[in-house]
This record gives sequence, C-alpha cells and structure tokens, in this order.
Amino acid sequence: MPVISRLVSIALRIGELAFACVVAGIIGSYLHRWDSTNSAWPKARFIYTEVIGGLSILLSLLWLLPFAGGFVHWPVDLVLSAAWFAVFGLLVNYVGPNACGGVFHWGGIVHGGECNRWKASEAFSFLSAIFWLASTLVGIWFMRRVSGDRKVVTDGTHHRRRGFLGRARV
Repeated sequence: MPVISRLVSIALRIGELAFACVVAGIIGSYLHRWDSTNSAWPKARFIYTEVIGGLSILLSLLWLLPFAGGFVHWPVDLVLSAAWFAVFGLLVNYVGPNACGGVFHWGGIVHGGECNRWKASEAFSFLSAIFWLASTLVGIWFMRRVSGDRKVVTDGTHHRRRGFLGRARV
C-alpha cells in the first residue's frame, strides 16, 4: 500500500471520526432534553442520526487500526456516505421551517444559540458525507490501480483483465 494513499486514508478517517463525534454530541444533547409531549417524528430522525453517528465512530476507529485491511471497505464507505447525506437532508428538513436562515448559511455558528447548534450539526453532517464519499473514491482508485498491476502469465504471454471489476467487453 503506497504511503500517500495510506496518509490520505488516515486523514479522511480522522475527519470522519471528528465530524461524527460533533454531530452525535449535538444531537445527543438535544435528545437528552427531549420533552415527551412533542411529536415522535423529530425524535425518530434524531435517533437515526445518532445511529449513523455511532456506526461512523465505530467504523472509523476500527479502520484507523493499521491491520484493518486498507481500502477494501469502499462499499461500506459509499453506504455511509449515502446515510450521512440522508442525515443532512433530515436535519435541513427539520431546521428549515424554524427560521434559522438558509441551508448553507453557516456564518455565525461559533456565536452560540439554538440555531447555531443546528447549523453546526447540519454543517458537520454534510462534511461527514463528503469525507465518506472521498474515502469511497480513494478506495476505488486504489483497488483499480492495484488490480491493474496484476498480470497473469500462462503460456509466456501477458494477459490483462479488462473492464470494470475484471469483466471483458463483449
């Protein structure tokens, strides 16, 4: 495994871990203060966010270990990227009607306040989705590069597998 791709993978996993921790912390504090007289639908979206955050924390910690396999996890990275995009959509759908400003207006999230906490959770869920997608692309790039280097020698001639995932063109 080349050094540059491994360093990029480690940087992406650290970012995924940090973003998942931030979103899980913000949403977890909101769930802790949840009033049972409110409707169940917002609570369901926040529980989904917590599950995706917890799963992301677990997998990013596991895949930061040096013996964890490398780049073969790209299909799971793609699924988690889609899950984080769904989290982002759910948070945008919840925060949008609450008069907290535009979806990508993240200018004042460092000043405190309820809207700024929601904007921070939106921002970090979007960044997490992007980082998981980048991990997917790095994994696909690395696996295709490694599989392209393998040649099979049978009768003295070199044959190379063609097409995506080794399928020949017909």
